[in-house]
Amino acid sequence: MGTTFFRTAETLITGTGSIAQIGEQAKKLNATKVIIVTDKIIRQTGLLSKVTEPLKAVGLGADIIDDVVPEPPFENLEQMVTQMEGKGYDLLVGVGGGSALDITKVLSVMLTNKGNVRDMVGIEKIGNPGVPTILVPTTSGTGSEVTYNAIFTDTRDMVKKGIVSPYLLPKVAIVDAELTLTVPPAVTAATGMDALVHAVESYTAIRADELTDGIALQAIKLISRSLRKAVYNGKDVKAREDMAMGSLLAGISLGNAGVGAVHALAYPLGGKFKVPHGVANSLLLSFVMKYNAVADLEKFAEVAGAMGENVEGLSLREAADRAVHALAKLSKDVGIPASLKDVGVTPADIPGLAEEASKVDRLLNNNPRWLTVKEIQKIYEEAYGSVETPSFVTI
Repeated sequence: MGTTFFRTAETLITGTGSIAQIGEQAKKLNATKVIIVTDKIIRQTGLLSKVTEPLKAVGLGADIIDDVVPEPPFENLEQMVTQMEGKGYDLLVGVGGGSALDITKVLSVMLTNKGNVRDMVGIEKIGNPGVPTILVPTTSGTGSEVTYNAIFTDTRDMVKKGIVSPYLLPKVAIVDAELTLTVPPAVTAATGMDALVHAVESYTAIRADELTDGIALQAIKLISRSLRKAVYNGKDVKAREDMAMGSLLAGISLGNAGVGAVHALAYPLGGKFKVPHGVANSLLLSFVMKYNAVADLEKFAEVAGAMGENVEGLSLREAADRAVHALAKLSKDVGIPASLKDVGVTPADIPGLAEEASKVDRLLNNNPRWLTVKEIQKIYEEAYGSVETPSFVTI
C-alpha cells in the first residue's frame, strides 16, 4: 500500500435535528457577517428558517442570495461573486442540492483569489484559501458537502468541467435527514442513484484503498436497502436517515478514491443535452459497470453482497454479473430513464459524445478498466439500445 491522503470536511455533524447546531458552529468560526447561498426553490419551501433561526439565536443575521441555478454554468458563479464582492462576508453557508453547495465552495475561493473562474478548472489551481464555509445539503445525493471538487457547465463548449482543490472543503458540514423529507420522488431517485454511483465507482476505482473501501461498502448497503422506500414513501424517516448517511459516506469515499468512467461519460450528456447530473450517472451506471466488472470480479461480487443479493454458491463471475443486474434493477425501480433516446440523444450524436468523454482523462485514468474511444462509443450505443447488449465479460 503506497502513500495516501484522506481529506474531508473539518467538522462533520450528522443526525436528525442536527441543523440546530449551525449557530454554535458559526460562532466558533468567529463569524460576524454571514450570507446564505441557495436557490429560489429552497427559499420558497421555507427550509431556510431551519438555518436562520439558530443563527439568530446566537446574534447572527444572514443575507440571502438565491440565484443558484441547476447544473450551474460559470456565468452563474461570476454573476453571484459580483454581488458579493466588497461586502465583508466572513462566512458562507451553502444550503441546497449539489449545485448550491458547489457554487458556495467556489464563491468562497473567488472572493479571495483574483482571476477568472476558468483559470481554476483542473487540479489544485487555486492559490489561496477561501472564506470559511458551512455546507448544508437538502438532498441525499451529491456528497458535495465533503468533497474538494465542484462541477460546472462551460457554455463555450457545452461540457461539464471540474474544479478540484482542498481549499474547497468546508469548515463544517451538517447533514440532517429532516431537511430531505419533502424532496419529491423524482429528485429523491436521481440524487439517491447519484450517491450509489459515487459509492460503487469509488469502491472499484484504481485509487481505492482500505480506508475508502469500508466507507463505500457501507454506503452501498444503506442506499440499496432504503432508496426505494425513500422514493415511494418520502416520510419514512428511517429510510431518509439511511439515505442521508449513505450519501455522506459515498461523498467521503468519492472525495478520496475518486470516480471513473460513469462520470466521464455522463459529463457530455449534462453539457450538451442538459441531462441532470444524477440522471446521467444513473442511466449509464449498469452499462459502464458491465464493461468494468471483468476487470475486478472480486470487488463486483462484494458489491452484489452489499446490495443484498444472494451470492452464496455463485462463482465470482456470476456474482459480479448479479451486481450489474441489481444496479440496473434498482435504477429501473425508482424511475430513472432506461435509454439515451429517452433524454434526447440520437444515434448521430453518439460518436461526438464518445470523443468528448474520451478527453476526461482525470476520471478515465481512475477507472478499473481502460476504455478506448471505440469502447466508449459502444457503451453509449448499448445505453441507446442501438446494439444488442452482450454479456459484460465478452469485450
